[in-house]
Parts: sequence; structure tokens; C-alpha cells
Amino acid sequence: MRSHLLTRGLGVLCLALLAQAAQAAAPPPEDPVVILARTIDYHVGETIKDRGAEPAPLADDHEFARRVYLDLAGRIPRVAEVRAFADDKRPDKRRLLIRKLLDSGHYVNHFSNVWRAALLPNNNNDQGGALAPQLEAWARKHLQENTPYDKMVRELLTTSVGADRGRMNQQQQVNNSNAVAFYQANEFKPEDVAAATSRLFMGVKIECAQCHNHPFAAWKKKQFWEYAAFFGGIKPTNPQAGAFGGATDDTKVREIEMPGGKTVKAKYLDGSEPTFEKNSATRAVLAEWLTRKDNPYFAKAAANRMWEHLFGIGLVDPVDDAREANPPSHPDLLADLAKGFADADFDLKFLIEAITLSKAYQRSALMTHRSQEDLRLFARMPLKGLTPEQIFDSLATATGYRGDVTNGQFVARFGNNTARGDIMARFTNPADRKIEWQTSILQALALMNGRFIADATSLERSETLAAVIDSPFMSTRQKLDTLYLSAWAGR
Repeated sequence: MRSHLLTRGLGVLCLALLAQAAQAAAPPPEDPVVILARTIDYHVGETIKDRGAEPAPLADDHEFARRVYLDLAGRIPRVAEVRAFADDKRPDKRRLLIRKLLDSGHYVNHFSNVWRAALLPNNNNDQGGALAPQLEAWARKHLQENTPYDKMVRELLTTSVGADRGRMNQQQQVNNSNAVAFYQANEFKPEDVAAATSRLFMGVKIECAQCHNHPFAAWKKKQFWEYAAFFGGIKPTNPQAGAFGGATDDTKVREIEMPGGKTVKAKYLDGSEPTFEKNSATRAVLAEWLTRKDNPYFAKAAANRMWEHLFGIGLVDPVDDAREANPPSHPDLLADLAKGFADADFDLKFLIEAITLSKAYQRSALMTHRSQEDLRLFARMPLKGLTPEQIFDSLATATGYRGDVTNGQFVARFGNNTARGDIMARFTNPADRKIEWQTSILQALALMNGRFIADATSLERSETLAAVIDSPFMSTRQKLDTLYLSAWAGR
């Protein structure tokens, strides 16, 4: 009996040891970020091959550093940062830099600007200026916490628009007020909110069907108002006062009156009927449908918008005009990007890291073959226009300017009485396509001899110029190299 038990025990022990050995010998599961980056390169590479094109070589370290700092941190790198990266011999240094930037406060500040610009597009009037800090604060909170994208959108769609917020604590009230700025920007009008959310979160420009059937797509006027009915409970208290007139919010309203008097009930854009429980809030039901992983629009629109931010041109271009007559340049790539993003629980950092880790993103912007002329091939990196914030923050970095800085970070300063506000007032965000931009004469003059440039490049005020010129340890050649690196971050 004892012999039998001993034999059985030894057998179990051997099996356990074999299992451990097999587990130790098995390769670790592949990194999903790397898998998605390879998927990107496969799809882009196949299209390049099918078109008989020749891809550009990878960017050198200096070009890559400048690009990834601008895209993820909103500024060019400092001289010490460029030199440290170029001297780094680690084979995975590009990924390490990407992760370092994604974990930095510069990423939070820059993408707060990016999301504020998306939520408040091309609105340079007084109303836009007043609402911008609130939308930026709302985005900053979620970026600091790395809130999943679906939860961000769900919060924005379901925020309490009316004045009754008595059950919220003080922090919740602040967050809610910041989110309400999105509705204020759309003047608390259901049709304007519907148009904005459709463009932003589904990549569909449905407002062309507001007054008549869409002239270039399959959307009908009735469909627009059925979607707008999800926001039918929002009523401006004083329509004449615009965004600042306040609003009431009946969350149980599920229909809306179209122009002409006909009333329609809320319905999803894919034509399916929502299911409302007795006490369910209408916008909450919409948010649940919209942010589902199998929603036909949501993940694709987000992935395409991030691609456009990093490449300057979307897979669907423009990013808010998805329709049969305007298909994506790489449909399988967009589908895989959306699936990877959804599978990662809508982690924005995951999506950004995968795209920036790809060879497609890391290719040089220099055209090395005439087959690279079509930018939607992504055989080379397109050149992108800079946002006003990137212009100011990069100039400040290059010159050592220390105004408008809090805890070492460039932060939003609205109003023309500040250097940053002055630059933001003179420059607008790039056109619908970031690869197509123009500079006006007034903008060029501001960059040549404006007040900010004059102050930032004077020996008395520029830390960079003063430090380089007064350095007894540098030759003239070294001083010129340092100043070039300060402004261009390249060789």
C-alpha cells in the first residue's frame, strides 16, 4: 500500500516538474503592441508592393526624435535629449523613447490640446476662447488617468447638462461642468450636438442630411433627426443667449420634432432600434450602443483619427467623412487597427505606441523615389503642418523661454496678453488636411520679428543663446552645432 502511494506521489511530482519545464521552455506570449505594429507594416507593405512603389528608408535618429517629440509631446526635443537619444546604443531605444514620452506630463498637456481642438474645432471667437480651458481641463484629467477612450466618450455623452447636480460631490461637479462645455460649444441644440458627436465618434458627417437627403451619401433627412432625437431632452433656456444661456435636461425624452412638424423617435445610425428600459436615460442608451466593441463606426473612427494625427492624413480622408464613395485607402488595415484598439480595451497609449513603433511611421519624410509621391501609400512619412501650440512650445524650447510654464510644463494660456496667447491668436490649426497648410504674411512677420520672437531670441532673455555664447568650453563650430540642434534637432 505504501509502495503504491509512493509510486503515485512520484508520478504526480514528475508530471508537475515536466509541466514546469515545458512552461519555462515555451516562448513568452508575443507583445500585442508588436503584433499590431507588424500588422500595420504588413498591410502598408502589401499596398506598396501592389502599386510597384519603393518605400523610403527609415528616418535617422535625429529625424525620428524630432518627429516623435512633436507628435507625442507637442514640442521639439532639447539638445541634451537629442544627443542622449542619438548616443544610446540599446536596440530598442526607439520604443523606450516612445514609452517615456507617453508617460510624461508633456504627453498629457499636448493631447489635452489635441482633444480640445477636436471638441472645439476652428472656433477662435470669444465664446470658443471662454470654453477652451474647460474642455482642456476635462481632457487633461482623463489623460492623466489614462482613462479608456470608450469611458471618456461615455462620460461626455451622458454628462448632466441641466442645473440639477445636487447628488454630485465637489470634484464631480467640476468634472461635469468641464464636460458641459462641449454642449455649450454646440449651443445646447440637439441637432448641433448630434452632428458633432457623429463626426467625432463615428467619423460620419451626417449634418448634410439635416435639411434634405444627403447629396453624396446614403443618409436621409429622417435618419439625421432620428439620431438627433437622442439629444432631444436638451433644451436651451435662452436660445438668444447661445452657449451661455444655460439649458434644461430631460433625460427621458426619446423623440424630436423635425422641421415641418413631424415627430420622429430615436434610432441608431445603423438603422437598429434602441431598447429603452422604464427608467433608462436616453443618452446613456446611445452611449452604451456607440462605445460597444462591435459598433461598426466607433473603434474605426478613433483609430483613423489617431492615424491622421500621427501621419497628417487619415486612412479615411477627411477623418469625418466615412461613406461608400470615400473608402479607406487601406480597408483591411483600418479594420485590424480598430480590432486591436478594441481588444486592448480602448487604451489610447496602446494604439499610439503600436502605430509609432511601426516602420510605416518611422520612415523618412525625404522622397527617395518618384513612386512615393502619393502620400496615401505611406511609402514615406508626409510632412505635417504644426498646430499653434506646437509652434509656440517648440520656439520656447529652442530659445529657452520660461514664460507660461508651470512645474516645467508648457500649459495653456488663453488671451492675447500672454506670449502663448498671442501666437495662438495669430495661428489657426492646420486645415482639414494637415499635409496642406499655408502661412499668411502676418504669420510670417510674427515669426520673423514679432514681440515673442524678439524677446525669446535676445541675449538678455534667451537662456539658450546666453548659455551657448558665454560658454568658454565650446569652439565656434560646437556653438553653431548646438544652436542648430536647438532649433532643428537634426544634423
